[in-house]
Amino acid sequence: MNSLNELIKLDKMKSNKKVCVVGGGNWGKNHIRTLNDLGVLGGIVDANHELLNQFSKQYPNVKVFSKLDEALSDSEFSGFTVATPAETHFTIAKLVIEAKKHILIEKPLTLTINDADTLLKLAEENNVNLMVGHVLLFHPAIIKIKGLINKGKIGKLQYVYSNRLNLGQVRTEENVFWSLAPHDISIFQYFIEDFPMQINAHGSTFLQKRIHDSTLTILEYPNNIHGHIFVSWLHPFKEHRLVVVGSEGMLSFEDSAIDKPLKYYNKKFELNGKIPEKMDGEVELIDYDHTMPLTEELRYFVDHLDGTKPKKANGEHALEVMKILVTVSDQLEKI
Repeated sequence: MNSLNELIKLDKMKSNKKVCVVGGGNWGKNHIRTLNDLGVLGGIVDANHELLNQFSKQYPNVKVFSKLDEALSDSEFSGFTVATPAETHFTIAKLVIEAKKHILIEKPLTLTINDADTLLKLAEENNVNLMVGHVLLFHPAIIKIKGLINKGKIGKLQYVYSNRLNLGQVRTEENVFWSLAPHDISIFQYFIEDFPMQINAHGSTFLQKRIHDSTLTILEYPNNIHGHIFVSWLHPFKEHRLVVVGSEGMLSFEDSAIDKPLKYYNKKFELNGKIPEKMDGEVELIDYDHTMPLTEELRYFVDHLDGTKPKKANGEHALEVMKILVTVSDQLEKI
């Protein structure tokens, strides 16, 4: 009976938490819908009055604001999510953090490392949780892979690679690495839990001057762990493939396939004398939950509105991702 009462108490605590969404655009609408489904949507901020009127009709019990300061003055909100253009992230996040509200801001955290570092320091000073929307960290297949690595399923981690390829959408304000690779960088950092010792990037430019359409980035980590990230929006077919190679086996996840298979390959090499001998075993299909990553990410954010520090998708992780992004972008500028 006590455990049942505790669950009821926890549900009531969650129901008292309210989150305000800043930005009602394409991705912001996903935040709004998901938080509403979780029963914690409390407010929406957007400068577009026509859009606010639509939200008022769709969510009659949710407060709407045309200005952020109006929402920040409302004591009902425990946290804010931000889904606005990247160039506004720093200014908005700074105001939210200084108002001592927990925040989840969509990637990238900011456009410069200095701004990102400033936000991390402000969050610590104000005892605020700062999360960044690296949503694939909450993908059940990615979580499953991380668990298999930790359990030693593939032995010692040796190599990770990601191919994220498609025909479009071509950006005019950023290169393909900045547009597509943050997902993969965040996954690499999640799996490896270390920062690369060396980063080497190469890219090709065809469609627009000084905007790379295809890049291949090689990363070398401590403990002889290597990897590469291949991204392109100039590719004949869609491929989102992640491969993890270990000393005792290998894993692959194809997010672009219809059934999104996660496979374990019982394959490795053994050294018999001086000759590597291939051990080619069976392929095992790994089952995993098929929950929605955004739902799990926002649920995780809500669960930490009590002030407990998030271990996933936090500001420190986002800063590592930004440092790799900037390093690669600087290299590409010189090509």
